Amino acid sequence: MATTWLKALHRTSSGSISAAVKRTLEYAENPDKTMGGELIAAYQCDPMTAESEFLLSKKLYEQRTGRNQGQRDVIGYQIRQSFKQGEVTAEEALQIGYELALRWTKGKHQFIVAAHTNTDNPHTHIFYNSITLDHSRKFADFKRSAIALRHVSDKLCLEHGLSVIEKPKLSKGYNRSKYLGDRKPPTGRDKLQVLIDKSIFCGIGFDDFIAAMIEAGCEVKRGKHLAFKLPDSKKFIRCKSLGEDYTEDAILERISGKRVVDTKINPSLSCNEKSEPVKDKNTPSLLIDIQAKIAEGKGYGYEKWATGFNIQQMAKTLLFLKDNGMDSYEDLAEKSAAVSTEFNVRLKKIKAVDKRIAEITELQKYIGTYGNTRDTYKKYLASGKDAGFYEEYRADITLHMAAKKHFDSLKLKKLPSIQSLKQEWAELAAEKKKLYAGYHELKDTQTKLLTAKHNAEKILRITPDAQRSDISCEPKRNLYYGR
Repeated sequence: MATTWLKALHRTSSGSISAAVKRTLEYAENPDKTMGGELIAAYQCDPMTAESEFLLSKKLYEQRTGRNQGQRDVIGYQIRQSFKQGEVTAEEALQIGYELALRWTKGKHQFIVAAHTNTDNPHTHIFYNSITLDHSRKFADFKRSAIALRHVSDKLCLEHGLSVIEKPKLSKGYNRSKYLGDRKPPTGRDKLQVLIDKSIFCGIGFDDFIAAMIEAGCEVKRGKHLAFKLPDSKKFIRCKSLGEDYTEDAILERISGKRVVDTKINPSLSCNEKSEPVKDKNTPSLLIDIQAKIAEGKGYGYEKWATGFNIQQMAKTLLFLKDNGMDSYEDLAEKSAAVSTEFNVRLKKIKAVDKRIAEITELQKYIGTYGNTRDTYKKYLASGKDAGFYEEYRADITLHMAAKKHFDSLKLKKLPSIQSLKQEWAELAAEKKKLYAGYHELKDTQTKLLTAKHNAEKILRITPDAQRSDISCEPKRNLYYGR
């Protein structure tokens, strides 16, 4: 049951063709969604240099035909093909997507196909160049082309023994909100509603409620209307705009118990816990330096809430350490140091691989541009650097000189072959995939241990300056019973 979607790609708001192509290709070729680049296929272009090749074909088309549609110009087209969950593997989706692109373009346009595995159902993203391979024509879009594309896709699916939607509902266009459904990211108003619901459960008075909202990172505006500004927002949102259950009067009634509202928030959760299910409910959060907060101007309501919060986090810290077999501060310090070292080493390797991959990608683009513009540049030199010739082929000559300048900056005596760069890129991609295995778990473990270490130092009244370099020389400090 494959569904298809077709959309034309225009220049960016700044008028940049390069930025529009780069943004689209980077999304399609995202290694996190394509198994490190293994689920990418291309026709008459190289995935690593596709951006340069598409831009070059655009310039050759303009030179050959003299046509330039400016901001209205269509740079390329995007197709998304999605399959019913469980019917195809990601590899099969890639193969079918490639066949669809080949049939739809009739083999006259360059294209990139990428199968994504970031959703429950496999789907492919296809981006094809609007310029033909011989640079003489552009793809002629037509009325109801999306319907024609669906017919081609359905026929292809039937050939592969897949189901199709027999009576699809026609729509005016792609509705992202409807497509995402429950997976649609929450808006700022949604986030504020959740924070208000949680903060009401946390406090026994209006001051406690305000303190909880401030601790969550919100700014408060008290005037004619109560308003909050989220940490990641630039504007205040009035509570009354969130609905009748979120006005200042309604909040006061909810705190007093006069108004009961059905929310998704669990009353047993603390203010700093998320309403969504968490992996480990006993994972502690950092203790609050209450005295420092009071010095900043926090009131009695905040102090009362923060004291209760710290007591909860102390208990969670001890439970976390007990569950992980650590009963002394020295054990915790050694474990957190070891995990931090391991994480930093891995992160350094990932950054080095990313840097080299970026260098190879850039080098391949320049090598492709250099090769495609070499003949024009030779003719320019043969003309004695004629001004008229330069003006006629300014784009190619400029691109060629820029590529040469880039090679000189790298001090390359001989250009590496594209094949050798591809091989190195593939090896680096495989290494990066291996490094990322367990990376997020290691980072999560480091965060938990450092949080527990910080809290343990507060519990045992240990300051960083007071820690000895050789902790084995003094008795172990028991986290449960003191020394």
